Amino acid sequence: MKKIISLVTVLATLAAAPSWAAEETYTYDPLHTQVLFSINHMGYTNVHGRFDKFKGGFTLDEQKPETATANITIDASSIDLPDATWIEHTKEKFLEPAKFPAITFKSTKVVRTGDKTATMTGDLTLHGVTKPVTLDVTLNKVGVNPMMQSQKDAGFTVTGTIKRSDFGMTEYIPLVGDEVALDIEVDGNHPDASKLNK
Repeated sequence: MKKIISLVTVLATLAAAPSWAAEETYTYDPLHTQVLFSINHMGYTNVHGRFDKFKGGFTLDEQKPETATANITIDASSIDLPDATWIEHTKEKFLEPAKFPAITFKSTKVVRTGDKTATMTGDLTLHGVTKPVTLDVTLNKVGVNPMMQSQKDAGFTVTGTIKRSDFGMTEYIPLVGDEVALDIEVDGNHPDASKLNK
């Protein structure tokens, strides 16, 4: 009888304990998230560009990072390059945003490779073609934003390489490189700092 009473007491205590949400949802901060890329030009230089308009977010359980998910939708017409001619040619010959207005990525798998590193595989839809790609992810920092105490931030650096020919964009190869290097700086906002894992 004493054992039953003790068990009931333990269960009641657990039921009364506060429930902390292990998985948190973050939204990309447009001011501090950068979607960057570079591509080789005739072997002379690597031209750098970025996309200025995007939306999406990610989920993160700090104790189980392998369960993380991420998604992003990029406005293909928001491409920004150092020269107007580059922008025009890239839109006309490669991206064709009038036909394919969105570039999307949705994660399907995360594999932890270190204390703060992982690989993330997902489906990338670009120029109307969907292919699996794997990206390298490094966790930079998670914590309460010192400028906004009611907000929690999580920051990552994401890198990888894709071949544009895999997505049906073959114009000017090899004068303009086939491989496109991705370098994405992610800052995600979570609105409730009271849910910090303690």
